[in-house]
Amino acid sequence: MTFQRARSAEQREERRRKILDTALAMLDEMPVADVSLTELSRRVGLAKSNVLRYFESREAVLLELLQQALADWLAAVTEELADGVDSGLPVRDRGDRFAAVVARSLAPRRVLCDLIAAQAAVLEHNVSVDVVVRYKRSALTGLEAMTGLMRRYVPELGAEAESVCLLAMILAGGLWTHTQPSASALAAYEADPGLLGFRLDMAPALEHALATLIAGAVVRAG
Repeated sequence: MTFQRARSAEQREERRRKILDTALAMLDEMPVADVSLTELSRRVGLAKSNVLRYFESREAVLLELLQQALADWLAAVTEELADGVDSGLPVRDRGDRFAAVVARSLAPRRVLCDLIAAQAAVLEHNVSVDVVVRYKRSALTGLEAMTGLMRRYVPELGAEAESVCLLAMILAGGLWTHTQPSASALAAYEADPGLLGFRLDMAPALEHALATLIAGAVVRAG
């Protein structure tokens, strides 16, 4: 599709939405690293220079998608935690259940995990201070929401809850990269089964890491 020049605010917003929706569709087909501004422009039906009228870079598009994906996930996991964590359980069990629900909710969201993994190393580069500030403010709102959930189900964490939540998202990004092995790595595991200890699955790995983090933070909060 080729667009005529957007003249009204509604047309500009429609164009902006089209760019975001197209980029999201591309992420369903390919990893973040393979999403190029050239291909995005082609699929939207605009010259790259016109796409850059709406977003200053490829990374700015992807940061906005990350912001939206995080908000959608937080809304979903809020309901999942209400169903999955019994507030009457001992603190250790509540921490373990919290970790299990978060891990099983986040792991299937491949696009979100890939964006989280790319955030610091890729998406926060080639963007202006204004774009980063806007994203970080949104991320801070999300962190506060997640911290509120953590304090609701594991109040024993006290002041440690916020740092646990922040580290949980960093863990998720790091684990995602390790649970997406290359073809060569997969072949290596097949050739030498002794290496299979390095072959991780996202949900159980994140659940174990987060449960361990929560348990340690509860002791630290003391």
